[in-house]
Amino acid sequence: MKVIEGLMAAPNAKVAIVVARFNNFINDSLVNGALDVLVRQGQVKDDNITLVKVPGAIEMPLVCKKLAKTGNYDAIVALGCVIRGGTYHFDLVANQNSASMANVMMDFDVPIAFGVLTTENIEQAIERAGTKAGNKGAEAALSALEMINVLQQLD
Repeated sequence: MKVIEGLMAAPNAKVAIVVARFNNFINDSLVNGALDVLVRQGQVKDDNITLVKVPGAIEMPLVCKKLAKTGNYDAIVALGCVIRGGTYHFDLVANQNSASMANVMMDFDVPIAFGVLTTENIEQAIERAGTKAGNKGAEAALSALEMINVLQQLD
């Protein structure tokens, strides 16, 4: 039986991180977690990491598409935070963001590690940005590293 499984080290990988500025008090922690994983565990060179900041979650898929289209990146880590409010806006942004990211990934064969928090309240967001529930930015970076290695083995 042949088993294909990704490793975490990807020292020659080129990775883009796309992060929303909206809710930056949460998103900055997600970025720090992702960078820590990429550098320490993935051994990705600092020069091979590109950080792109966008206004909010709804703008992220377009930037991910432009980055994927260049062919310069082995993976993209998408980071942000959408917190439910009192209106339907949360559902529109969260659903459109995730669906559009999946479309970009499939259209360009570039893995997009989805680290966009969709939480009911600020407390849940804080928990997922480095406290009780770990750091979802770090987890997204681990996923990106593993996918880089899996896809390289499939090629």
